[in-house]
Amino acid sequence: MTIRVIIVDDQAMVRAGFAALLAAQPDVDVVGEAPDGRAGVAVARSTHPDVVLMDVRMPEMDGLAAAREILSPPPGVVHRPKVLMLTTFDVDDYVYEALRAGASGFLLKDAPPADLIAAVRIVAGGEALLAPSVTRRLIADFAASRPAPRRDRSLRLNGLTPRETEVLELIARGLSNQEIAGRLVLAEQTVKTHIGRVLAKLDLRDRAQAVVFAYESGLVTPGEA
Repeated sequence: MTIRVIIVDDQAMVRAGFAALLAAQPDVDVVGEAPDGRAGVAVARSTHPDVVLMDVRMPEMDGLAAAREILSPPPGVVHRPKVLMLTTFDVDDYVYEALRAGASGFLLKDAPPADLIAAVRIVAGGEALLAPSVTRRLIADFAASRPAPRRDRSLRLNGLTPRETEVLELIARGLSNQEIAGRLVLAEQTVKTHIGRVLAKLDLRDRAQAVVFAYESGLVTPGEA
């Protein structure tokens, strides 16, 4: 299957570099580019990409607002691509809001080329791109400034089994599937099964939303060991 990608970034050289890199891959087709968020929404609507690479800081409409429009389209628009946010450490505060908006993850703009290619494939395959190390460093920081746990989300936790609750907590703490399997003494495939059930029961799209849910429900508190 060919992965259709659009690149939304206000720097022409960045767009050109990413486009050249991705177009060289046999399973990736770059179907559009845009210099700002507003144009990015329009290109996404017209080209129906599988993945949108979205810069955070842009003129006209920033990447966060554009991601919201793409992921929460008006009635009649049924296509919803995956959105992968491109960020740098100096704009970390955007990441939590991007995940809440439905973005499937984020990638540092100075990541190695191989990481960009892998990220596009991971997100296109339906997985969230949340590197455990980044999850540990960033998500807790963002959640620390969020409001008190939402009661509606706390109540939804009651539908999980104790093991599923445990798995959700470890996801939010930034553990990979392999690390969760080691911690709980389970097969990695069993961990994947538990994660699938957690997402289905809580009506969450991917691992990224699971992390946000865990913090907003109060299951995980920033700063805990």
